[in-house]
Order: sequence, then C-alpha cells, then structure tokens
Amino acid sequence: MPRTPKSKRPVDPLEHDHTPEAIAARLAEARKPDDLGDFVLGAVDGAITTFAIVAGVAGSGLSAGVAIVLGLANVLADGFSMAVGNYLKTKSDHDMLNRYRRLEQRHIAQHPDGEREEIRQIYAAKGFEGDALDHAVETITSDQQQWVDTMLREEFGLPTSPPAPRRAATITFIAFVTAGMAPIVPLVFSRSLGPDVTFGLSVGVTLLTFAGIGAVRGRVTQMSQLRGAVETMLIGGSAAALAYAVGRLLRSLAGG
Repeated sequence: MPRTPKSKRPVDPLEHDHTPEAIAARLAEARKPDDLGDFVLGAVDGAITTFAIVAGVAGSGLSAGVAIVLGLANVLADGFSMAVGNYLKTKSDHDMLNRYRRLEQRHIAQHPDGEREEIRQIYAAKGFEGDALDHAVETITSDQQQWVDTMLREEFGLPTSPPAPRRAATITFIAFVTAGMAPIVPLVFSRSLGPDVTFGLSVGVTLLTFAGIGAVRGRVTQMSQLRGAVETMLIGGSAAALAYAVGRLLRSLAGG
C-alpha cells in the first residue's frame, strides 16, 4: 500500500541556505537601505492623523463635508510636511556621514600609525590576537575605503549606507497619502448611508488599514503577520478613540 507523502514542515523564514552563493546574495541584500521604517512611519501617521480629524468632526457633530475638506487638506499638507521632514533628516544623516568620512580620511593621511592602532584595538576587543590580529589589521588598512568604513561603523556607530533622501521622502509621502485617504473615502457616501453608518464604515476601513500596515511590517520583519496587524490596530485604534473622545468632550463643552 503506497505511503501517504508526509507534509512538508513550514520553512522558518529565519532559516536559509548556507551555500557560498546564497551567503553572498544575503549579505549584499542586507547592505541595502531598508524602506520599511519610512513606509510604516508615513502610513501609520497618515491613517491616525486623518482619522483623528474624521473622529473629531464626528464627535463634535459637524457634517461629513467638513471632515472631507479637513481630511484632504491634512493628507496633502501633512503628507508633504512629513516627507520634507524625512528628507531633511536623511540628508542630515548623509551630511554627517560625509563629514566624518572626510575627518577619517584626513586622520589616516596625517596620522596613519595612530589610526592603524585604533583598528588594532578595535579588533583586539573582538577577541583577535597574535597573527590573526596582525593579519586583520593589515588587511583592513591596506584598503583605504574599507579602513574608513570600518572606523565609521566601529568608532562612531554610523551606518555606511543610509537611505537616499529623495527615496525616503517619496516613500513616506506615498504611504501617508495612501493610508490617510482610507478614513475619508466612506464619507463620500454620507448622504445615502447616513452619518452613523458612514462613520462606522470609516472606523472599519481605518482598522483594516492599520491591520494591513501591521501585516506588511510583520512580513518584512519576519514576525507573525497576525501579531503585527493586532499591535498596529491596537496602537492606531487607541489614538483614534482618543481623538473621538476629545471631539465628544468639546461638543459637550460647547453645549452641542
């Protein structure tokens, strides 16, 4: 009687091949800048701030038209502002990296023995000694690019491949606008569905947006997508609930 083939065990995403080719490809991929932080930052902030306006308007009893106008203004203005802020931040990272790179290049040109001793002490602290230590120092200091990059990482703790400013800004803006539009879309149907149903749809769409962001985060970071979705929903939902509560409070204070 033929045996039933055993089901394959799910592959742990943290496990990988250890062939020379696979290792080289993996290390090359690891050196590329990571766009996840820019995406999550823009998307979560876009969804939260826009829904905060929708919830605040709903809580204060204002019309859906007001929420649409304020929400669209927020998506474009705040999205651009956040993109510019991220651009300036990443550009500052590049400027700082270039400044320290020039500093190390000057030190190597003027004080090569002292800089070589720094490399020696760095690798001695990692456990290298004897001939192995001598060989490591000789290998690194024989290539000035590698020498400088090693000093930037080990002495100053600087990443040698920070994200490109324009790319970081673009990803932040697109993520902010895309996620920020989600809470607004249901408001278009307010006249036919009524304000209560529309607001309920906006809540649902926003929570689904948070879940999607969290799932992407979980997939990229190799954590549980369900966990990422739940965490992001809880954090984003808490901010949205706070915005709605503030709107209700302001409405009651205004005698609405």
